[in-house]
Amino acid sequence: MPELPEVETTVAGLRSVLQGSVLTRVEPRRADLRFPIPVDLRQRLTGATVTGLSRRAKYGLIETDRGDMMIFHLGMSGRWRIDPMEIGAHDHLLLETGSGHLLSLNDPRRFGSLDLVRTEAWQTYAPFTRMGPEPLGPDFDAARLAAALKGKATSIKAALLDQRIVAGLGNIYVCEALNMAGIAPTRPAGKISRPRLTLLVEAIREVLSAAIVAGGSTLRDYARPDGELGYFSKQWRVYGREGEPCLCGGTVQRRVDGGRSTFFCPKCQK
Repeated sequence: MPELPEVETTVAGLRSVLQGSVLTRVEPRRADLRFPIPVDLRQRLTGATVTGLSRRAKYGLIETDRGDMMIFHLGMSGRWRIDPMEIGAHDHLLLETGSGHLLSLNDPRRFGSLDLVRTEAWQTYAPFTRMGPEPLGPDFDAARLAAALKGKATSIKAALLDQRIVAGLGNIYVCEALNMAGIAPTRPAGKISRPRLTLLVEAIREVLSAAIVAGGSTLRDYARPDGELGYFSKQWRVYGREGEPCLCGGTVQRRVDGGRSTFFCPKCQK
């Protein structure tokens, strides 16, 4: 699933062709993805000018001069394509701009979503009201994380995947950050000391920032809007590296929790 760095990279790619552009054509090619597509999406966006693009957690936000915001989620296999050579069965939304660019939202599994809200009300969009702070934002620090984890017996891995605690983290980058911070993924979340949480916050920021610079991670169908694959997977410390050496000299192991693979090093993660 595309995670926060992949969505950030996607938004940056879209910004290069959509910012300031007029949407001359808006064509939903089916009635739904994971959820129904707003029936008035075409009417409200055709002729609008894109005034801003941003991200909240794993959602992309596209603002227009009409006070409407289109919110998209890439689901398991979604990606935007810029000026595709041909339109296929899995291109479910087409956007054409006044400058001549054609963009398609391609989602073979249809686990993504498209929604439309008024810009002034975007923070009350239902999925956002239950989210914690952005991991790269000023509100995410060791004190905030400690307060959110207080008394929790669940594992730190599970806690970091809880979007109510911190928004946008996924399996890959949680595994990577925990390894960088030297914290075992099974350690009870509420029993981690403040100094170690400080290291964890720093590791989360460092891992996410490095992944954004590298263009995200290549997983199955993920690619940036320009068609280039992300290359952060070349820098993975533990994810997908079962049986390989850790940077500390130990051996990366894999366990399955709740249907998800957890990669870690028992030598340096305590």
